Amino acid sequence: MNRIALAHAAAAAAALSAGTAVVATRFVIGETDPLALVFYRYVVSIVCFAPVMPMLWPKERLSASEYGKIAAFGILFFVFFPWAFNAALHFNPAARGAVGLATIPIQTLLVAAAFGRERLTSSKMAGVALAFCGILIAFGTAAFGHGNTGSLKGDGLMLLGVFCAAVYSVFGRATLMKHGALFVTALGMTFAVAALLPVIAIGHGGLALPTLTTKGWVAVIFLGSIGGAVQFSLFMWALRWLPPTTTVLYLTLNPIAAMVLGIVVLGEQLTAELVAGMVLVLAGILIGSGAFAKLRKPGLELS
Repeated sequence: MNRIALAHAAAAAAALSAGTAVVATRFVIGETDPLALVFYRYVVSIVCFAPVMPMLWPKERLSASEYGKIAAFGILFFVFFPWAFNAALHFNPAARGAVGLATIPIQTLLVAAAFGRERLTSSKMAGVALAFCGILIAFGTAAFGHGNTGSLKGDGLMLLGVFCAAVYSVFGRATLMKHGALFVTALGMTFAVAALLPVIAIGHGGLALPTLTTKGWVAVIFLGSIGGAVQFSLFMWALRWLPPTTTVLYLTLNPIAAMVLGIVVLGEQLTAELVAGMVLVLAGILIGSGAFAKLRKPGLELS
């Protein structure tokens, strides 16, 4: 199997892992606050990376500006993105949160087009329209009815987090290619934990381990290992070898996995609005990224 095929497989595996992470977050988010969950999740991730970190470190010396880039990208993707993600799930169920998360490909297209990284074609504009119509249908009156400010807050937080991920996907790829996906991921997480350290220490009166149930600790360990070190390593590695829009396209698997797990594990209700909205989101992503047009042409592969 060649490197490009492996990158496609890695992106798909990362997306499925992200879908399970949505449900795992719902298990523990009621036992702690969003920032603390981010902090302890990535502490677990750093522990997972520690044994291999010496092998990942580049042989050439990094400049201060390169360290600065990795730190900035790490804080953006491993602090602001998961904080908004976790905070959103305080208000919204897993499947609904996953639908908002599925707009990452659309927001990535918009960011790339706005900064001249990609051309915004009519098909991409149609994809954006379809996807956001899907969001409106899926959220429905539960989001925009009277007295439902919590749902609106959760939706806004999720879309804000998605925007952070989109910016990282577009602008972080060059750093990943230059220094290696695993190294940038591990060091970025380390900078993220360092940035959160004083915030958690002050906010919680120290760095004592949080008081969680057994189920909560299992969720945190899963989020830090499979849903952290493994998931983000796969995603970053795929992003190194595939264009950003192609890599994030696989995140359409995320809401499907989260929806199934949310119904089976959390007992959440599957509604017609959610299914219709998700179909439109997925259709918008496929059309907006050009994947649908490529699949219609014989002899062409998705890349």
